Amino acid sequence: MTLKVDYSNTMIKQEEIDNIYKQIILADSILKSKEGPGSDYLGWLDYPVSHDKEEFERIIKAAEYIKENCEVLIVIGIGGSYLGSKAVIDALSPIFVNELDEKERKAPKIYFAGQNISGKYLKQLYELVKDKNIMVNVISKSGTTTEPAIAFRVFKALLEEKYGKEASKKRIFVTTDKSRGALKTMAEEQGYESFVIPDNVGGRFSVHTAVGLLPIAAAGIDIRAFMKGAEDSMKEYTSEKIEENACYQYVAARNVLLRKSKEIEIMVNYEPEMTMFAEWWKQLFGESEGKEGKGIFPVSVNNSTDLHSLGQIIQDGKRNIFESVIVFENHEDDSIIPSDTEDLDGLNYIAGMGMNYVNQKAFEGTLLAHIDGGVPNIIIRVDKLDAYNIGRLVYFYERACGISGYILGVNPFDQPGVEAYKKNMFALLGKKGYEELAASLKNR
Repeated sequence: MTLKVDYSNTMIKQEEIDNIYKQIILADSILKSKEGPGSDYLGWLDYPVSHDKEEFERIIKAAEYIKENCEVLIVIGIGGSYLGSKAVIDALSPIFVNELDEKERKAPKIYFAGQNISGKYLKQLYELVKDKNIMVNVISKSGTTTEPAIAFRVFKALLEEKYGKEASKKRIFVTTDKSRGALKTMAEEQGYESFVIPDNVGGRFSVHTAVGLLPIAAAGIDIRAFMKGAEDSMKEYTSEKIEENACYQYVAARNVLLRKSKEIEIMVNYEPEMTMFAEWWKQLFGESEGKEGKGIFPVSVNNSTDLHSLGQIIQDGKRNIFESVIVFENHEDDSIIPSDTEDLDGLNYIAGMGMNYVNQKAFEGTLLAHIDGGVPNIIIRVDKLDAYNIGRLVYFYERACGISGYILGVNPFDQPGVEAYKKNMFALLGKKGYEELAASLKNR
């Protein structure tokens, strides 16, 4: 296994794991039967092998076209339509990729839009790219979601102004519903190349679909290896022996800890390129579990940076937390710490060491300190940070999330609470059909 779960530092007894094991088996059987709550959105479960192979090849071809014919790709989407692809791109690209020249990059600069309603963000992105050779990938099931719809309107107008309406058609790639919706209609009318958001895959589970694959491939990442990682995980997690199933081990540990009043899970990473991966993970578990007054609240820290900000409250604060730490065992790049004759900073004792080794000791020291402070730690060990293993890691968390949701007794595949802010916003903006709600809000 290239992904291993170690819960020996959680203070969990084996009998507690044994007691929850039958519930895990039951929850997973409901998941695999596709007969539980939200079963209409379980297409991701076998997607690594059931996906449309013809579309997959078309994605690779489109990505090559994008890489060869543009300087900048604007990816427009929100929630699951952007978090997964950005997480993977950030994890697997050079940290300062957009600062590299074109030959070193071997791919366009990729910027994201439509994930907020900040006028400042959109204006400054517009100014940054307006004179560049640009293309757009807009991702939306309906085409009417406010944030990406605004961004697409702006960049579509820019493309048509720069290249003309006809030439712009080859610069816009649409990922949307297979047969309906405003964006699908527009794609058919204008002749944009389009890819499918499967009806049975929800946004936060869509990283292995065209939603994630086109931007990831356009960034120069090997999506064949990425999908192979997911396929291998899918096959591995069919085992019902908990000692063979890392997914079961993670689900067991986090749910036992929840029952011991550990209501906050902190994802910890020691590699800055994993920051956005944690953001995707937070959406995955937050939207899936946070219902009916239930759920483990997902937060994240980036160490060693956050040891100098949140380290204090983790060490000595309220004991309602546990950590799950992602550790990559092998690294390709490193920096060697130089020696200094005067040694005024007192660092000569580590001169000649690689920073990855020091980072490893920072992790080990933090682990010991937090355990001593009463914070359980789940360690998720991954062989190395590459396309194959990130593909495995994404599927690992998706499968764990589905099982955990059923153990909690919620539907892990809907998100009814997300709609509340939209209704209020539409009413306050005066959207047709929301007059009654607008009137009630004015009286509050």
